[in-house]
Amino acid sequence: MRPFAELDPEILELTEEVIEAEEVRDLVVFNDDVNTFDHVINTLVKVCRHTMEQAEQCTWLIHYKGKCTVKQGTFAELIPMRQGICDRGISAEIV
Repeated sequence: MRPFAELDPEILELTEEVIEAEEVRDLVVFNDDVNTFDHVINTLVKVCRHTMEQAEQCTWLIHYKGKCTVKQGTFAELIPMRQGICDRGISAEIV
């Protein structure tokens, strides 16, 4: 196997472009005065596949800090999760 230094520069450039396109992003949920703890916890369990403990911890952080990163992944992975959270009346953004 050849080390990276010996690879064709054109291949390296293409590889770097693919890595940049798949940049890891954060799915952030924001606090509000409308949704209950139980609703946010159940949403994180159902949409983000958190355990109950993870969802509860995130919900406390959302409550006290105003926001929390609930999931990390590529933009394409996070889009349906953000939509599912927003569909349940909770504010979320991919950053």
